[in-house]
Amino acid sequence: MAVAPQERVLQAFGEAVGTLIDDFDLIDALHRLCARGVELLDVTAVGIMLAGPRGDLQVLAASDERTGLLELFGLQSEEGPCAESYRTGEALVNAGLAAPDAIAHYPVFAERARQAGYATAHALPLRLRQRSIGAIGMLHAGPHTLDSSGVQLGRTLADVATIAVLQQHTIEQGNVERAQVQAALVSRTVIEQAKGVLAERWATGVDEAFDALRGYARRHGERLADVARGIIDGTLDTEALR
Repeated sequence: MAVAPQERVLQAFGEAVGTLIDDFDLIDALHRLCARGVELLDVTAVGIMLAGPRGDLQVLAASDERTGLLELFGLQSEEGPCAESYRTGEALVNAGLAAPDAIAHYPVFAERARQAGYATAHALPLRLRQRSIGAIGMLHAGPHTLDSSGVQLGRTLADVATIAVLQQHTIEQGNVERAQVQAALVSRTVIEQAKGVLAERWATGVDEAFDALRGYARRHGERLADVARGIIDGTLDTEALR
C-alpha cells in the first residue's frame, strides 16, 4: 500500500528529530535529511551548505556523494541560488537555469548546472533568528515548480537542518560558536579525503565508498569523521569496511 504524503512527511521528521535526541553524527543526519528532501519535494538533488568563519559557504551534506554534484553545490560559495538566498535571507525558488536572469546572475553556476543535466534550482536560507547561517539548495533535471506548500516544506527541512547544526552549540550574543561550526566543516573535509582513499584502493565510485563508511560507522557506533580519520592515518584496515 502506498504511503500518503502526510505520512511520508511525518516519517521523515520523526526520523530527523530522533537523530537529535541523543549524541548524533551531524554529517550522517544531514545526509539523510537531504535524501528525504529529494523524496518529499520531488527534486533530483538536495544539498546543505553552511557558512564558515569568514562567511563563505561550504558544502556540508548532499543527497548523494557524487563528486560532480558536490562540486556543483560548491560552486555556489560565491554565486548561485544558495549564495543569494544565504546573503538575502530570502527563499529563491523556481529559477530556470536557462532563463536570461539566471544566466546574468549566475553565469558560471548556471552553465555548469545545465551541463550536468539540471534545469531548475531552488534555495532557502538556514535561519537563526534574524541571520542566515547557510542554505539548503535543490536541483531538478527538468522544469520544476515549488508551490507554496512545497516552499513551506522546504523551510521546515531548512529549520531541521539548522537545529541539527546548532545542537549542542553555544550561542553567544546572537552568533554561532565559530569553533563548533569549523569542526563540522573539518569533519566534512576528512570524510571527503577518506572517500577518495577508498575509491582509489577499491577502484570504485565515491557513492560506494561513502556507503561503506556509513555502514561501518553505524555497525560500530562510531562517528563518520572518526572512521574517516582512521582510514587516512592507517589505523583502520580498509578491508574491514567491505
